[in-house]
Amino acid sequence: MEELHKLIPWVIILLLSYGAGSISCDGNDTDLASLLDFKRAISNDPMEALSSWNTTVHLCLWEGIACSLTQPGRVVNLNLIGRDLAGQISPSVGNMSYLVSLNLSANKLSGQIPPLLGNLHKLKILDLRENALQGNIPDALTNCSSLMALDLSRNLLVGEIPRKVGLLSVLSYLRLNGNGLTGTIPPGLGNITTLQNIFLHGNQLHGSIPEELGKLPNMLNLLLGENRLSGRIPEALFNISSLQQLAMAMNMLHGPLPSGTGDFLPNLTQLLLSSNMLEGQIPDSLGNASELQRIALGNELTGQIPTSLGKLRKLRILNLQNNKLEAKDSQSWEFLDALGNCTLLEGLSLKGTLLQGVLPDSVGNLSSNLDTLLFGSNMLYGLVPPSIGNLHGLTKLGLELNTFSGPIDGWIENLVPLEELYIGGNNFTGHIPGSIGNISKLSKLFLEWNLFSGPIPSSLGNLSQLSLLDLGHNNLQGGIPKEVFTVATLVRCRLSHNNLEGQIPYVANLKQLNYLDVSSNKLSGQIPLTLGTCQQLQIIRMDQNFLGGSIPVKYQQKGYSKTLQEFLLKATGSFVAVYWTYICLNAPKLLGEELHGDTIL
Repeated sequence: MEELHKLIPWVIILLLSYGAGSISCDGNDTDLASLLDFKRAISNDPMEALSSWNTTVHLCLWEGIACSLTQPGRVVNLNLIGRDLAGQISPSVGNMSYLVSLNLSANKLSGQIPPLLGNLHKLKILDLRENALQGNIPDALTNCSSLMALDLSRNLLVGEIPRKVGLLSVLSYLRLNGNGLTGTIPPGLGNITTLQNIFLHGNQLHGSIPEELGKLPNMLNLLLGENRLSGRIPEALFNISSLQQLAMAMNMLHGPLPSGTGDFLPNLTQLLLSSNMLEGQIPDSLGNASELQRIALGNELTGQIPTSLGKLRKLRILNLQNNKLEAKDSQSWEFLDALGNCTLLEGLSLKGTLLQGVLPDSVGNLSSNLDTLLFGSNMLYGLVPPSIGNLHGLTKLGLELNTFSGPIDGWIENLVPLEELYIGGNNFTGHIPGSIGNISKLSKLFLEWNLFSGPIPSSLGNLSQLSLLDLGHNNLQGGIPKEVFTVATLVRCRLSHNNLEGQIPYVANLKQLNYLDVSSNKLSGQIPLTLGTCQQLQIIRMDQNFLGGSIPVKYQQKGYSKTLQEFLLKATGSFVAVYWTYICLNAPKLLGEELHGDTIL
């Protein structure tokens, strides 16, 4: 008998270690059955996340499972994040009554969200983001009275946001963005005083923004962009002093911004309201919102750009493009001087406003951190200030569609980090500087529709990352440098409407080239047969030259057709004029662009 007493503790330990398959802990039968149902509903488990899910191992030791410390054997966490699981969510999960956290985000789950999840009254976190879930958001989820975080973002959900969402009285985090949700924003959200984060952007919501949202005293982030919202922004929202992000871009909102916007939102870091129909002036008080880092206000705003923005020492992005803002004298250009105080500024876009006159020399005093500077589509003229060359961090510069004049050497060579240069549609003159070939990271070079003359610099062949090159509609002379056609990354190239002469260089190395336009020049010689080796080539324009020779065999094969029914051949003295345009029938979109406009770049 004494020996038996000695064995009992070891027997208990052995049985416990053996697991649920041999011993059934009181209360966990339901959880066990539910988890096995969940596993059966998974059709693909490439990372073998569920390989431990069997009855030879206690369920509390299964991957992704955590059990309660106070209710032995009851599952409180089911977290399988980013395991590439495919299949559906078993409704049986709704029977796991002690579940506190259900996180199946970043998988490949499909089907509908089971309404039975509404039975999980202890559930605090439901995270199903980044899957392929379909159908409506079940109304039953509003029965999860303990829910604090609900994230169903980036799925394929449709229908309306449940009207009774206001019953989730302790909800702090609501993320439904990146779906196809329709209907209006439920006013009941304004009753959830604990709400701090609302992410509804990237849906198809319509109607007005509920005034009730202005009653949320703890709101931190309100993101409603990329919907179809209309009406005015409720003024009460601008009184939520805790607000950090207010993002409503790409809607149909109208009306002015309150004059005291910057005074009432001292914690605001992002104000993103572009692509709406907001009118009125930019509030001078914005300069008092000292935490602001990003401002985007592209709308129908008028008046001047306030100099008070220069007080925003944390400002990184200022996007005021596509407004009706004015700057035509030294006083109205003072904002540019003031922005020189924003030493962290990385991006400034004033594209498509009503800026006029000469670009001030103070542009060169902008932040050394400036990465993007866009002044395109304005009414600027005169010389580009050489001080712009002080902006040694620029990777993207846009001055297109103005009437700037003069040469570009004297500043362009100083912008060594440039990756994108847009200066087309101006009156720039002189030669294209050979120093551009030293800007080694340049991938997009647009110099079209200017008055450049002289040769194309052979140094362009040094641009090993160049993909888009447009030198069309200038007065360039000489031959096409063979070095240009050695840039293997070139995708689109337009050299048309110049005075280029000589033969078309060897082009066989251009494996990625899909558009080539050398039309309206004075090129002569044979049509390069090596064009047939450019596997991606879809559009070729060589008309209005003095070319001759035979058609590359590739373009005589099935799948290619002449735009014209035959070549237009005309004897002209000692040469043959050839109008040659070949378009791949597999590229109807490009065909339309080619026939209805000169520029497709």
